[in-house]
Amino acid sequence: MKSYMQKRETVERKWYVIDATDIPLGRLASRAAHVLRGKHKVTYTPHIDCGDNVIIINAEKVKLTGNKEEKKIYYNHSMYPGGLRERTAKVMRERYPEEMVERAVKGMLPHNRLGRQMYKKLFVYAGSSHPHMAQKPEVMEVK
Repeated sequence: MKSYMQKRETVERKWYVIDATDIPLGRLASRAAHVLRGKHKVTYTPHIDCGDNVIIINAEKVKLTGNKEEKKIYYNHSMYPGGLRERTAKVMRERYPEEMVERAVKGMLPHNRLGRQMYKKLFVYAGSSHPHMAQKPEVMEVK
């Protein structure tokens, strides 16, 4: 019996919207990465980007368990000497809630060309509104 290998031209993409309110960040990110990779489909093919588009709303209301609010640190470096910036999760949630969720999802995708292609199908918004209503996204529950 031959294995089924999907072709790039035959991929059908759906749109899903996930409400991040009171969902732990890791659980939200792993579910979004799962859908972006296409692993929820029976036609999943590892070397093809067969995933769907994901919209995450209410990124500012994502839940952080334990004392990650104060202890988790996000690092950026400007590539100049002494250019290391550190921010706590509390600061990231207040100022850059979209980036916090995007970083979590991006870390769970493959770190290669294919992963960068998958990452482009992720749309994160701090509030409850988004401009993708024309695509008729389906609501996805994350438990």
